[in-house]
Amino acid sequence: MADQRILEILLSDINIATQLLDILEQEFTALSERKLDALQDLLAQKQPYLRQLEQHSKERSQRLMQEHLSADQQGLEQLASQSSIGAKLLETSASLNNLLEQCQAANLRNGRLIRSNQISVNGMLNIIRGTDTPTLYDKTGSTAPSTKQRPFSQA
Repeated sequence: MADQRILEILLSDINIATQLLDILEQEFTALSERKLDALQDLLAQKQPYLRQLEQHSKERSQRLMQEHLSADQQGLEQLASQSSIGAKLLETSASLNNLLEQCQAANLRNGRLIRSNQISVNGMLNIIRGTDTPTLYDKTGSTAPSTKQRPFSQA
């Protein structure tokens, strides 16, 4: 009976992970276009999926431990070896792992874009505040830092 419930959870998680991957792709587009309203909506959509994945992971672990198996891939493989739906369990688990790896890669990519945008915005703010002056060309064509730093209000 535990094998059937674990299979149901895995199938549900595949659906959730697919939707989460779609949200992460939309998030990348919104980050690229700097659409903050869309980002807030996507974050709100993402949170319940993440909670569901966490809850299902805990339930799978509990069901494996109830069968006196380890709560990892090895435990799932042992359960599958004793089950009539063992091949389906392993196939579904592999599909879920693949989707979760894609989600992780998309999330890392989005994180890099966020950091890049933060650096860019901070640089612009520093220029506006006058705390970071850009390098300018002097009359000989060489680069030289600006000698006068004026706040934005006096520029």
